[in-house]
Amino acid sequence: MNEVLKCIELTKSYKPGQVVLDKLNFIVPPGKIFGLLGPNGCGKSTLLKLISGILVPDSGSIEICGIKRSAETNALISYLPERTYFNSWMHVDQLIEFFSEFYSDFDANVAKNMLSDLGVDTRSRLKTLSKGTKEKVQLILVMSRKASLYLLDEPIGGVDPAARDYILKTILGNYSPESSVIITTHLISDIEEILDEFAFMGFAGTILESGNAETVRNEKGKSINELFKEVFRCSENF
Repeated sequence: MNEVLKCIELTKSYKPGQVVLDKLNFIVPPGKIFGLLGPNGCGKSTLLKLISGILVPDSGSIEICGIKRSAETNALISYLPERTYFNSWMHVDQLIEFFSEFYSDFDANVAKNMLSDLGVDTRSRLKTLSKGTKEKVQLILVMSRKASLYLLDEPIGGVDPAARDYILKTILGNYSPESSVIITTHLISDIEEILDEFAFMGFAGTILESGNAETVRNEKGKSINELFKEVFRCSENF
């Protein structure tokens, strides 16, 4: 497999004159944690929704593991939206049962072990949990699938700092070496140590800079967070 994800000339507008993505070309190789980084409103969430099939592009193409974006590719993707979408009346153990029935690649034991490590009582009703705990539950369920591509939209935005280290090292490390993870976040310094690749997205889906995270740090002597600030400070798109 050459690429887990391949987007060619991808274009999306929500209304005439409001182009969100303009002929975006975007490739993610297998076995990588990829940071998709950029200011609010630049099209990051829109791109993830297009990849997952929630939105349909105006033009261009998307391939997942060499297969054109279709109902068939839905089984290859595990998607975490920015907002919690579970019904608040459900208990956590009901969500585990729901995922087990709905996704053939879901590992309930992995989910239960990670929830236990973070002190989440699976008997709890979702509406009784804090925003951060709800995010932990949702992320764990998403990462307990054996998918080829994980799409994580702001996965640690509301999570307390004490839990972030576990999430980054354990939960995000719990995926197949052949799979890839795309993370969008504004907390670049928190996720930087786990990133393999990165791309800085400007408005209308322009990729301002991309590359291997370790190579950039070694060659430029800057963290990805420092480079991000420099690129967007100099960019007319910011």
